[in-house]
Amino acid sequence: MLETNISTVNNDVKTLVKDAQALFTAAAALSGEKADEVRGRGMRVLDAALVKAHEAQASALVAGKEMAASADTYVKENPWRTIAAAASVGLLVGVILGRK
Repeated sequence: MLETNISTVNNDVKTLVKDAQALFTAAAALSGEKADEVRGRGMRVLDAALVKAHEAQASALVAGKEMAASADTYVKENPWRTIAAAASVGLLVGVILGRK
């Protein structure tokens, strides 16, 4: 679920940035009030992209804290399993590095 949310936000931000770039390109060709209007719309699009990015960051922070709390709970409830898993990973890394 988190991955799909991050992917959606990432796509939204990319789309907003592309739209802003197009607006600024169009504004460069215009002059006067039209140019000011297009620049204003471009700034609003960039502000929306910034808000989306902040929302994604906040969502990722909350999800990270939840996963850390879950991992902490698991380690406290299963200390020997955790030690065995860490030792196994260490042994595997040692074997892989020892071959080279």
